[in-house]
Parts: sequence; structure tokens; C-alpha cells
Amino acid sequence: MMATRIIAVRHGETAWNVDTRIQGQLDIALNDKGRWQARRAGLALADEPIDRIYSSDLMRAHATAQAIAEHTSNPAARQVHLHTGLRERGFGSFEGQTWVDIETNWPEESRRWRQRDPHFAPPGGETPLQLRERVARTVNELAAQHLEEQIVLVAHGGVLDMLYRLATQQDIGAPRTWELGNAAINRLLWTPDALTLVGWADTRHLDDKALDELPST
Repeated sequence: MMATRIIAVRHGETAWNVDTRIQGQLDIALNDKGRWQARRAGLALADEPIDRIYSSDLMRAHATAQAIAEHTSNPAARQVHLHTGLRERGFGSFEGQTWVDIETNWPEESRRWRQRDPHFAPPGGETPLQLRERVARTVNELAAQHLEEQIVLVAHGGVLDMLYRLATQQDIGAPRTWELGNAAINRLLWTPDALTLVGWADTRHLDDKALDELPST
């Protein structure tokens, strides 16, 4: 059966990641470390046969995707194609708040969020069920256009989490035991019948031996 190979990458680090502040669909830029991580991911994928790069339209993902595109050997893949279906989960009133803020100010909502209630959405946000439906629809739409090719999807932690759950048939409420590291390289295989996991959380390009100097401000 014909298939599409997918490389899924979470955006590089932001200052809000460090502060444990919920970004959701707010447009937050990469910090210095995040820009370095994005370049490292680009170098790690430089020799990969990449046919198309898709990214969330939020700048932290777009900048990461551009760093990958700059290093690809395929000129046709050097243009990043933006897709709103790859955006982070909408967190509504939680956006801009730290985990501690949420626990303090919305204790019941915080409990439902941390327990992965599939029907819970912060006011103005998305439920996990809505996010999973969006991610499944988006990956099916994009992968179906690239049978027998390899594409890169650059997105966010919530999107990567749903890709893993879809590929491994994990329930939305199942505790997460897998990593969602910034700029980690994750591999999946898509066919019209199924999404399957090939490899996950490859961070060798970010390990200590790879640590050259972080860029100066």
C-alpha cells in the first residue's frame, strides 16, 4: 500500500516554555535557545529527502520550519507552507497564565485539565476531543497529497501529543509517558488506513556533544 513518511517536529523553545506559561494560540517568538534548537534540527535533517514542509502559522513554529527549510537539499521544499490546522490547542482564558496561576485562580478547571477530561475546554478554548479531530483531519489532508513522499510537519506540543495518541491508539485520557521535547525529531507513517509510529523523541542533535555555543543576544 502506498504511504507517506512524516517527520513531525515541535517548535524550538520560547521564554514562555521556560516560565511554564500557557501559549496556546498566542503568537510567541522563539528565544535564543529555541533558535539554536531550530538550526540544529535543520542540520540534522539536511540530508533527508524532504518533499514539502508544512507549519503552523504561529511564529514559533514557522521560524523552526524556516530553519529546517534553509538546510534542505531539495529546492522545492525550501518554501514553508502554513496551515492553521497545525496550530496549538486553543486554551482560551488560560492563555498567558502560568500553571500556578491556573491552579490558584481556577482550581476546578485546573483539576479537569490535569485529569485530561476529554470534554473540558477553558472558556474560549478547545476540548481534547476537538483538538484530536482537528489534528486527525489535518494530517489526513496533508499526507494524502504526498503518497510515496516524505513531508515535515512543524507544530506544537498539543499537536504532537495527539499525533502520538493517534499513531499508537492511546486514549485521550491516558497518562502521557512519551516526551514532547522542543525541536525533537519524530517519525510516523501514514496510509489511507492508519497512522503508525516509526520513531519518537530523537534529540541526538541536541545532546551535550552537539552543544556548541548558544547564539548571543
